[in-house]
Amino acid sequence: MRLLTIFDEIYKTKSVTRAGQNLDLPQTSVSLALGRLRQQFNDPLFVRTSKGMEPTPHARELVKPLRQALQILQAATRQQVVFDPARSERKFRISMTDFSHLEFLPSLINRVNELAPSVQIEILRITPDTASLLESGDSDLAVGFMPELEAGFFQQNLFQQNFACVVRKAHPRIGARMTEGLYKRESHVVVTAAGTGQELVEKTLTRRGIQRNIALTLPTLPGLGNLLANTDLVATVPVRVAQTLVRIAQVKLLAPPIAFPSFMIKQHWHERYQHDPANRWLRSQMADLFQE
Repeated sequence: MRLLTIFDEIYKTKSVTRAGQNLDLPQTSVSLALGRLRQQFNDPLFVRTSKGMEPTPHARELVKPLRQALQILQAATRQQVVFDPARSERKFRISMTDFSHLEFLPSLINRVNELAPSVQIEILRITPDTASLLESGDSDLAVGFMPELEAGFFQQNLFQQNFACVVRKAHPRIGARMTEGLYKRESHVVVTAAGTGQELVEKTLTRRGIQRNIALTLPTLPGLGNLLANTDLVATVPVRVAQTLVRIAQVKLLAPPIAFPSFMIKQHWHERYQHDPANRWLRSQMADLFQE
């Protein structure tokens, strides 16, 4: 069963090192197991290329029946894989939006350092490849606003978000209230980073026939607080982002003059890892820290 599990993990990750990390096994153990598999099937099975350990034609033929055999064996023995966070040296890869960096990372890192001091966290950007990374196991979890992750994925609601306007504290024309007239006349900065819900803002404004004066477009959130504190620009961002900016920069938060729809921040994982103990542990920490 262990050999079949290692074969499957190398097939998914195209990496002996990553297979070992995902299975909590030393790389030498995975390499030795691969050697036994090669001897058993009289085939290299996986060949090192610029894209990683690519399966041979024989390995491609074997993967389906071997996965079926592994599932049968696991069901027959009811084998329970145990994840011990206090002893694990696993590296978790979490796909996050820029918004999620601001909201989640400090609390998550503190929690992991407390409960699993040898576990590592690697943060990946949300990209069009995120779905395939979750499926292959190259990303353990995706956190943020990602309505595109649907079929084949599990998801869990963490909290609901709406929008706020942020401007510098000493803005010469905007005081304690943002009116629709001010919103139309002032210059705006728009953050196009994935997961900020910006498409919801744009759709609402289009439906209302409102056209903003967009002076600047940014691909990421970092640096936005300093930018707003030193210009007269207006930003429309998720409320929790606005609250963070208020803490770190000389800016103020205002209710928008337009009713924008709220959206749900969720954590997503592929159905293949629904019962994986390590993945379950990671998801439980996210839920414990952030679920409302």
